[in-house]
Amino acid sequence: MTFSLVARCPDTGMFGVAIASSSPAVAARCSYARAGTGAVASQNVTDPTLGPLMLDLMQGGLSACDAITQMRAQARFIEYRQVLAVDKAGGTAIHSGPNSLGIWADAQAENVASGGNLLADARVPQAIVDGYLSAIGHIGDRLIAAMRAGLAAGGEAGPIHSAGMKIVDRVSWPIADLRCDWTENCPIENIATAWGIYKPQSDAYIQRALDPREAPSYGVPGDE
Repeated sequence: MTFSLVARCPDTGMFGVAIASSSPAVAARCSYARAGTGAVASQNVTDPTLGPLMLDLMQGGLSACDAITQMRAQARFIEYRQVLAVDKAGGTAIHSGPNSLGIWADAQAENVASGGNLLADARVPQAIVDGYLSAIGHIGDRLIAAMRAGLAAGGEAGPIHSAGMKIVDRVSWPIADLRCDWTENCPIENIATAWGIYKPQSDAYIQRALDPREAPSYGVPGDE
């Protein structure tokens, strides 16, 4: 029901997750990232405890690969789960249980991992990885490009209805957390539109949180 990627930008150290699904509100249940630590997607028959567990393990010093091994030893019903991870060194690891749904596949490279289930084509995750690696610019732009590449390669077997993109940097909260929880149109394009609006303002939102005295004006009526 889902295809996604987790990624690290080697130039900035930012982490990101992008995901799409036929299920509602997929990003609310499946996307996890922590600045300085890594990013995780926990999907298929989703266990929302696995994302925080993986981030805690990586923050404690484990690589993505070792964290996946530890998660497999701790988690219940792991044969139903699909979990992707990238760590602070750019290492990646994937667990795809044998009970993943429909056509399922995964692909990975340094700094990026992708996986999906109920796919239209098993080549979708590799298309997502290739799309990320060939894109340029901000990690948010590269995540959008990767998801578009996955959709162009077939995406999910049925229509997708929700999507999300989360990005973390050097603060304790996501610097971008954009979601489309349900639409009859393409939710990836909804996220792309939202990112195009949000990206130019993202630094200002961080500055307002850190020190509003140095922040630009809010640009709303009454704040002339």
